[in-house]
Amino acid sequence: MIESMLVADLAADLPQAMRLQRLVSALRTQFRCGAVALLRLEEAHLRPVAVDGLVRDALGRRFAMSEHPRLAAILSRRELTCFDHDSTLPDPYDGLIETHVGEPLPVHDCMGISLYVEDQPWGAVTLDALEVGVFDDAARDCLRQYTALIEASIRVTRLEAEIRALRLAHDKEPLSASPLEDDGEIVGQSQAITQLLRELDVVADSELPVLLLGETGVGKELFARRLHRLSRRRAQPLVHVNCAALPESLAESELFGHAKGAFSGAAVERPGRFEAAENGTLFLDEVGELPLAVQAKLLRTLQNGEVQRLGEDQPRHVNVRVIAATNRKLRDQVRDGAFRADLYHRLSVYPVHIPPLRERDNDVLLLAGRFLELNRARLGLRSLRLAPEAETALRQYRWPGNVRELEHAISRAALKIMSRGVDRNDIVTLPVDLLDLDLDQFEPGPDVDSTASVHEPAVVFTLRTAVEESQRRCIQHALRLCGGNWAKAARQLDVDPSNLHKLARRLGLKPDAVRTGLREK
Repeated sequence: MIESMLVADLAADLPQAMRLQRLVSALRTQFRCGAVALLRLEEAHLRPVAVDGLVRDALGRRFAMSEHPRLAAILSRRELTCFDHDSTLPDPYDGLIETHVGEPLPVHDCMGISLYVEDQPWGAVTLDALEVGVFDDAARDCLRQYTALIEASIRVTRLEAEIRALRLAHDKEPLSASPLEDDGEIVGQSQAITQLLRELDVVADSELPVLLLGETGVGKELFARRLHRLSRRRAQPLVHVNCAALPESLAESELFGHAKGAFSGAAVERPGRFEAAENGTLFLDEVGELPLAVQAKLLRTLQNGEVQRLGEDQPRHVNVRVIAATNRKLRDQVRDGAFRADLYHRLSVYPVHIPPLRERDNDVLLLAGRFLELNRARLGLRSLRLAPEAETALRQYRWPGNVRELEHAISRAALKIMSRGVDRNDIVTLPVDLLDLDLDQFEPGPDVDSTASVHEPAVVFTLRTAVEESQRRCIQHALRLCGGNWAKAARQLDVDPSNLHKLARRLGLKPDAVRTGLREK
């Protein structure tokens, strides 16, 4: 019985994410429904912390209360709220149920109940059924009875997070990532990002300068904000300086300030960014772009804790923590004389490498879900989701522009499909071709989705799908015989190589994955 499992889990020492995932999975089994979601209330939106039965990008989505009247209705009362199949309110999970990916949902019933912890609103649990009548009176009474156990699971998970926070404060034990905590829009559950957040939790409370290293588009500013938010300076200002945007003639004045009449146009005295960040944090983004003359003065500030305004003789004391970031290889710049070695060592007391998106496993789908929901709301669509082959392409693409490139790809594809005249009340699915991904940036090897089955389920084909399936198998067979060489496979099949690539893309095949006989899901 589900009651005994939930009670046993309350007493067990489980990872926080596992405890909540077991909870929603047990609820889905108990109620024999299509999907269950546990959602955390954060300001004006709900964030999924555990789901079962929804597409993989659902955990990255944020459901704004103003955009989803069903969720708003559930949170507005403490009693169970039900929506029958004839409800006119849009369902937030339209197009997101795994078993009906990309199709309009059939008529179905929904129910949900708001959750409270310590008599404060925490969030909600929602259940969706794909058949009418699943949530009868008995099922509704059952969910009411389980609500106390659900809230107890959340309470235990939150208590464990508080205990770990105390250990961090007293013993400096690293925190584990919690699905209940707000990471300041840092979306991800991969081992790489989880380990990074643990590292930042530890270094944030120190006064050490931190150097954030990573490729363009990985989100260095978000990590700098997290460092500041978790530091003892959190109540003081965080001042952001884009060093790449500072003209060389004004860089010194911007950072350190100037006196009245210090140079032509200096009509009044002006404090610099260091003084603006007094007792707080100064974030020097793209620090590798600073001119050498300014680097020397920055070094003196880091060494002595003093700034000297242009045109003034007396230095001023400042109490500022510096976080710097760069996508450049500063060691190479030091070797080439473009960056001071002594400043590099001052800034990199604690270097932190931010992993590129291609090293974050399926985080790309969570981030895609975030951007899909933002564009859905922006464009006024009922539902916006990815086609299965588009999901596969996102996982296998190398993302040279990282998270920023992913955001732009999703936004661009959403605008393109709108230009085709789609109905805003339909479930809109983004095909892979609209993502405009560079074919040279795909990873070799099979689809990284280890849960995908090599064997396709038995289906009844139309003539068109039967022809396409036959074409897929021919291409796969030719590539296996030719060791994955596309040019040789084209000769084997007696087709032009460029036409073979076009056909493979249309059929949802990845250039190197077909070698294993896997079809993109």
